[in-house]
Amino acid sequence: MSKQMKMGILGLLLVFPSFLVLFVIVVIPIVISFKESFRNKSGGYDLSNYTYLFTDKLMRSNIIFTLEVTVISVILVLIVSYALAVYMRFNDGPVVRMIRRTYMIPIFIPSVIATYGLIQMLGNKGWVAKFLFLAGVETMPRIIFDMKGIIIANLWFNIPFTTMLLGSALSGVPNSIIESAKDVGAGGLRIFFKFVLPLTYKTLLVAITFVFMGVIGSFTAPFLVGPNAPQMLGVSMEQIFGVFQEKELAAATAFFTFLLCSVMGYFYIRTMIKEEGARS
Repeated sequence: MSKQMKMGILGLLLVFPSFLVLFVIVVIPIVISFKESFRNKSGGYDLSNYTYLFTDKLMRSNIIFTLEVTVISVILVLIVSYALAVYMRFNDGPVVRMIRRTYMIPIFIPSVIATYGLIQMLGNKGWVAKFLFLAGVETMPRIIFDMKGIIIANLWFNIPFTTMLLGSALSGVPNSIIESAKDVGAGGLRIFFKFVLPLTYKTLLVAITFVFMGVIGSFTAPFLVGPNAPQMLGVSMEQIFGVFQEKELAAATAFFTFLLCSVMGYFYIRTMIKEEGARS
């Protein structure tokens, strides 16, 4: 047996445990959910669950609401995170040092506690409402328990991790490129769009993928600070399965959510394959 073949077998043996865990906890549940999603109430198989998913007014509004929250959250997270990462990369001083020491704190706060904190701060009788009352504002504008509350929670959960990813990519941008561009008269926006953004595009796509999948499948924040209707798909799925005991419809909702994530994953993998092919 050649050395190359031995190394190949060793590589397969090292990968096999991870693949086995992935197969058991991901692939098998997806296959089971896919099968259950086609089962009707009489025990047969048809498309009735998917038909209900797209024809029922409430379910359609849940899907649209979920996509709206996800897209808005992803855009806002990327804008804020990229701005923070760029600011920390190309600036220095006490403000930058303070941001570097504190921006990771939300990662270490459990989502339930963070969501409860948002309720205590932004609720009708929260801290902000009390300060506004002292300032003469008797009615607190509604911030949580609707789309805004979910988006605020998503910003809190996703900005630190996304900033860390983008900051790591920006640290790999050579200072010589920036200085050379400045020497020939390039402005800040031109440097960003011509050099910084192309050099961090791959990491940006990774961040978009992670935030998209994290938001679209979220449950804690939408359940605690979201509206009663429409609902995010994760909350709607729990209601269908736990309250109404319709596991087939819940399976169809789960598989549809998986398909949405798969579409995002497909574009990410396709872009990475194209980039690797261009390099080779």
